[in-house]
Amino acid sequence: MANTPSARKRARQAEKRRERNRMHRSRMRTLIKRVIKAIEAGDREAAEQAYKTAVPIIDATATKGIIHKNKAARHKSRLNARIKAMG
Repeated sequence: MANTPSARKRARQAEKRRERNRMHRSRMRTLIKRVIKAIEAGDREAAEQAYKTAVPIIDATATKGIIHKNKAARHKSRLNARIKAMG
């Protein structure tokens, strides 16, 4: 455990940040799963709507540095490709 006051504060801040990052990452993953679920159900309109909801959250997660920008781009690209492939 941290001994100095500054180290204790750092530990508190790190914990707050970890919780916040976890919340953002979880929200992003949930929205991605909603898109995938709609694709698997064969509902193109719902998939497109879910995708439109997910994209800003994926971008925000990357902007905050929680995930890498290339990972965000990869998620968006793959989801969009799967929606397009629905025909």
